Amino acid sequence: MSKITAAITGVGAYVPDYILSNAELEKMVDTTDEWIISRTGIKERRILKGEGKGTSHMGVEAVCQLLAKTQTDPKDIDLIICATTTPDFVFPATANLIAHEVGATRSFSYDMQAACSGFLYAMVVGAQFIETGKYRKIIVVGADKMSSIIDYQDRATCIIFGDGAGAILLEPNQEGFGVIDSILHSDGGGAIHLHQKAGGSRRPPSLETVQNREHYVYQEGAAVFKHAVVNMAEVSRAVMDRNHLSGDLVDWLVPHQANKRIIDATAQKMELAEEKVMLNIHRYGNTTNGTLPLCLADYESQLRRGQNLIFAAFGGGFTWGAVYVRWAYNGQP
Repeated sequence: MSKITAAITGVGAYVPDYILSNAELEKMVDTTDEWIISRTGIKERRILKGEGKGTSHMGVEAVCQLLAKTQTDPKDIDLIICATTTPDFVFPATANLIAHEVGATRSFSYDMQAACSGFLYAMVVGAQFIETGKYRKIIVVGADKMSSIIDYQDRATCIIFGDGAGAILLEPNQEGFGVIDSILHSDGGGAIHLHQKAGGSRRPPSLETVQNREHYVYQEGAAVFKHAVVNMAEVSRAVMDRNHLSGDLVDWLVPHQANKRIIDATAQKMELAEEKVMLNIHRYGNTTNGTLPLCLADYESQLRRGQNLIFAAFGGGFTWGAVYVRWAYNGQP
């Protein structure tokens, strides 16, 4: 019998209606549209508004779209993994809330936290459950309400992040389509450059932490940029070399949307033409775990059965990795 692989058989996505443009940010912090675009490639980002709406709200919308598009009964879902850095609560898991809301009553679910690489990690983990034959239908969600942990007085971070969610369905395949290979890394030494200072068990919330604005993302931009450029490019090239893929044989790069200069450097290392790079950072900014599935949703109509895709991400921690996927279906307009 042929080897079982985990194929992506559907994609769903959701972004909030509210658009935070560079022009609006110019009124909030000392920055300009030209400066933001030249350094990040971002023109606008989406922000989730509404009392009581957390990350699960976006995840539910993305999963509902996925279920409708693939005509999947939620009761047939075996597992839901939600990759998120901004869970609704410390507990229960955001994945639990999503499963309940969409009616996936026979599934089990849990969250995965690996910053911007979380969706990549979750996709690989989900694939393992499929490959062993344990489960047949797994949903991987990438969702973040980054606006909930961004200091809009800090021009170094508030220009970068936005809110959004995406989801994929993984199913068994015996024709050689799906997740073929992956290389994943982490280095806790990078935590000093990108983290959230307070809110965890090491520094629980207090009046002092709130007054010191420690519940927001802290980032040393230059250090993170340097590590991201090197590591994301190297791991993407490594997974290509391991699978004997030249730039001509790669149809798409699906990169984490953190900074256009990082994406360009990765594509250059892979010797890929610009038209092979999925790019939507100008529309959404960095949605953390939402970036990769949102790329798939935006480009789904252009994807064809048998195409070679390289997913690549880099996140706080540090975490990074690349995944080689052979696409399993023809996208529809």
